[in-house]
Amino acid sequence: MAGLELKKINKVYPNGFHAVKGIDLEIQDKEFLVFVGPSGCGKTTSLRMIAGLEEISDGELYIGENMVNDVLPKDRNIAMVFQNYALYPHMTVYENMAFGLKLRKVPKATITEKVEKAAKILGIENLLKRRPKQLSGGQRQRVALGRAIVREPEVFLMDEPLSNLDAKLRVQMRAELIKLHQELDTTFIYVTHDQTEAMTMGTRICVMNNGLIQQVDTPREIYNHPANMFVASFIGAPQMNFMDGKVVEEGGKLFVEFEGYKKQLADEKAEMAKKSGYVGKEVVIGCRPEDIEIDSEEGFEAVIDVLELLGSETYIYFNAFGKTYIAKEGKNFTKGRGDKIKISFKSNVHAFDKENENSIF
Repeated sequence: MAGLELKKINKVYPNGFHAVKGIDLEIQDKEFLVFVGPSGCGKTTSLRMIAGLEEISDGELYIGENMVNDVLPKDRNIAMVFQNYALYPHMTVYENMAFGLKLRKVPKATITEKVEKAAKILGIENLLKRRPKQLSGGQRQRVALGRAIVREPEVFLMDEPLSNLDAKLRVQMRAELIKLHQELDTTFIYVTHDQTEAMTMGTRICVMNNGLIQQVDTPREIYNHPANMFVASFIGAPQMNFMDGKVVEEGGKLFVEFEGYKKQLADEKAEMAKKSGYVGKEVVIGCRPEDIEIDSEEGFEAVIDVLELLGSETYIYFNAFGKTYIAKEGKNFTKGRGDKIKISFKSNVHAFDKENENSIF
């Protein structure tokens, strides 16, 4: 088994496009790390450099204690699962899973043992004689995973492997991959643009944007303490609301102020505002939809624009001071479009610097 280390890794294409900009990252042995970010952020390029499918322009890549910049993909002891399953249509499931081992001249008995073991782990023992065209999308993805498992690699690399599946099957396969990681007890590196996949699957998340790492931490820590406005907006569904406001002091207490409405800061956040020198300064207030309270005794007035009923919860899009924001309530919310409501913040508000967009508290 092996961890990985990326030291000042850069990728510059011949046309001058700088896709990955000097990233530093340590990936621990046996962890499930998820690269997440919008299209073009550098996450897949980073994965392909780890795999050896993209040349590293500058920097050093280590798998275990070995620098592998110039090591061929086949010699890195990694296995990669792609978005498209890349199965050989003329081969059976067994033959697809065994193909790489046959190329390595692995004994036939060993191949059979490895394929049957992987098939059992993935619940596809009864599919070994079928061909890919006889399989569903989820079954094909399991075969692609099985082909990787039989290699017994030190590191599994997965590039958006669930994006071609329907919503219900994606949920099922997320759970399957989490169990697979626990069972194989090896390092998983997973790329996705879907923040729900990142939050539910990763032991840690690496959020990327514009070729740079924005934050690396556990899903809970990234959600509760985003490093900047990009992370705050990208992680969480629906995304965080942002409002221009100010940190003010009254009677020895600190508040965030938005259009005349004030919310007192919890002691910890007030202390952070004082230490960072933001008392009396304009900031961007961040408030997640679940941290907005509707029809409280105090607050500011708003009008409901749109309701989204999602069964167990309701998303309320409301207009206040000419802008639209979003709140989250339970399934029993009864008000409708055009109704007036009163909005207040719960104590878990965030604040960001207006210039560099970094988190203040």
